[in-house]
Amino acid sequence: MSTPDPQRPRITYEARGHLRLIGLDRAEKRNAFDLRMLRELAEAYTRFEEDDAARCAVLFAHGDHFTGGLDLAEVGPAVARGETLFPPGSVDPLGLGERVRTKPTVMAIQGITLTIGIELALAQDVRVASDDVSFGQIEVNRGSFPFGGATLRLPRIAGWGDAMRWLLTGDRFGAEEAHRLGLVQEVVPAGAALGRAVGLAETIARRAPLGIQATLASARAAVERGHAAGHADMMRRLPGVLASADAEEGVRSFLERREATFEGR
Repeated sequence: MSTPDPQRPRITYEARGHLRLIGLDRAEKRNAFDLRMLRELAEAYTRFEEDDAARCAVLFAHGDHFTGGLDLAEVGPAVARGETLFPPGSVDPLGLGERVRTKPTVMAIQGITLTIGIELALAQDVRVASDDVSFGQIEVNRGSFPFGGATLRLPRIAGWGDAMRWLLTGDRFGAEEAHRLGLVQEVVPAGAALGRAVGLAETIARRAPLGIQATLASARAAVERGHAAGHADMMRRLPGVLASADAEEGVRSFLERREATFEGR
């Protein structure tokens, strides 16, 4: 068995038309996140955000498992020292930092998906899981607690009791329970998650980019800062979107009974 190249990138990045595929590529370690892998992931998200041709990204993992979680032997001490996990100025893949992405992401999940795997899922827009997935927010089993967003987001989407059932016990749960909780939107047969996620992302990428980004921003403002903030954000963005060339194309394509071709302007 060959020894993995320590210099090989932990994160892959592939362009497919308007899609960008971002892959966790440390399968020999069950895609456990060390500091380098975290930083490479943030760099990939920043590259996606700054690419004018990119309209939607798919986050997935190479190998049989999404991730075994954080490499706590390395990451834990860094967090305790107050070190930042992501490069300054980069997009935070967990959506907790100062710079958050403005473009949509779809996530494909399979196999073991622990700790940061759940927190990454909660930070994406649409999640598809294989029916073989095993989730676990297991920090309380290791003398810690979730610090990547699970305590902030899971109670909001699943309700207090259901969220605390899993956050406080550290027990594992499967794809159907994740679907019931709202952690994932679709459950598909083993091996089919990436294909389904790519299909959803392709559909999103065909829609009007300005409208997609305005939808994300307005919804995020409402969820994170309240109804009034969401409404204000919506009304601020609405005139520009309605005056765009894409809005004209949307109306024209409807009248002409054809699929619209949006250019993001």
